[in-house]
Amino acid sequence: MTNDDSRTDPSKIDYEAEYNNRLLVPDNAKYGARWADESARVRALLTCEPDIPYGPAIRNRYDLFLTSRRGTATPLAVYIHGGVWQRGDRKDYSCVAEQLVARGVDLAMPSYTLGPEASVTQIFEELRGFMRALWARTGRRPLVIGHSVGGTMAGAMLATDWSKVGDVPDDLVRAAYAISGVFEVEPYVHTSYNKAIRLTAEEARRVSPALWPAPKGLTLVAAVGGAESREFVRQSLDVVARWSPAGVKAECVVVPGGNHFSVVDELMRPGSAMLERCVGLAQAAARV
Repeated sequence: MTNDDSRTDPSKIDYEAEYNNRLLVPDNAKYGARWADESARVRALLTCEPDIPYGPAIRNRYDLFLTSRRGTATPLAVYIHGGVWQRGDRKDYSCVAEQLVARGVDLAMPSYTLGPEASVTQIFEELRGFMRALWARTGRRPLVIGHSVGGTMAGAMLATDWSKVGDVPDDLVRAAYAISGVFEVEPYVHTSYNKAIRLTAEEARRVSPALWPAPKGLTLVAAVGGAESREFVRQSLDVVARWSPAGVKAECVVVPGGNHFSVVDELMRPGSAMLERCVGLAQAAARV
């Protein structure tokens, strides 16, 4: 964990430059356009139970992509999209399902209410409600994968005390794979993104998984692109440095040359280290 005090002092670091990935990757739109085309193809190709409700809000829906292998032992993963809690939809990322399903892993992909309609705290609660509904439907413990603030929420689902949620096993989430996650959320308070999500410093600390009790005995992989900003690399290194000594099986994986968007492509590339690790974690999580 770094001792650089500039990470929490907005007078010493340009958080907009460090956290606004649309500025950091000027051609970012090409990734979204390609993923949208691939997602339409994947939805037409794979077996899917679409638009399953998990709560009362309009965006409380998820899609469940299914492998041909059926049974309670079929591995299950969840993919939580990013968008700084103010943009994006599960259907924009259906493309990540293809290779996981090809490897025998079912994939559930939720949407959630976006800011400013919902606070970040409310979004976290929606995701816990989704996890509870997914358990009720499948009876299986999933690997939770997430990108960007989806990675934040993957870490949060891992660190949630499920004994306080009810109607789920205490070990509902045994492993998380966070891609470009932000585990200390307060820097977003000092960016233009906060116009929509309206975080206070107090709420930002409250929704920062790195500041919660470490989920001892569980597994976190924090992956980050080697070409991402200093702060994004620091976030992944720091959560591992915080949690490993506390008994979490935590590791940081740096994807050489990956930017904040291209790093997601690793989940779609057959045989990639990211894909193989996610398959292995999903298989391990499925074992009772």
